[in-house]
Amino acid sequence: MSGPPPPYPGEKGQEAGYPPQPQQGYGQPPPPQGYPQAGYGQPQPYGHPGYAGGYPAQPGYGPPQQGYGQPQQGYAQQQAHTTVVVGQPTATVLVQQFREAPVNTACPHCRAQVITATQYETGTFAWIICLVLCIVGCDLGCCFIPFCVDGCKDVIHTCPSCRQTISRWNRM
Repeated sequence: MSGPPPPYPGEKGQEAGYPPQPQQGYGQPPPPQGYPQAGYGQPQPYGHPGYAGGYPAQPGYGPPQQGYGQPQQGYAQQQAHTTVVVGQPTATVLVQQFREAPVNTACPHCRAQVITATQYETGTFAWIICLVLCIVGCDLGCCFIPFCVDGCKDVIHTCPSCRQTISRWNRM
């Protein structure tokens, strides 16, 4: 950037962007002797239209309106602030756990509200238990017990209306 900023509108003869410098002798002349004159920078007598409670009248402002008194000392005017938060509605997703027991759910195929039918099927967990029993020494038929126990099998949840598979719970 080079040079000073552009002047404000209405500024002539002043350096741009700087307030005017006070001049010697600038202002109002002192009041004549023996006659009290109220003017800018001097207190106004009580009852005068420009009376401002002991403060000088400011130029450009009219007399105070009737019905408005001086604010009390320590009184602060409060403004009410209202905050409006606009957001998108969130979808609540309910995650159901399909385990051993039947579950009340909506079928994704036929959209019917149903209680699932459960079936047990041999899975990985049953085969691992069978292998462990063979290694331990139960190889004369005892190693096939996990295939007869529902607690070692996977659970398949089906819809009783349309017979479609809804979910499968693997033990492993």
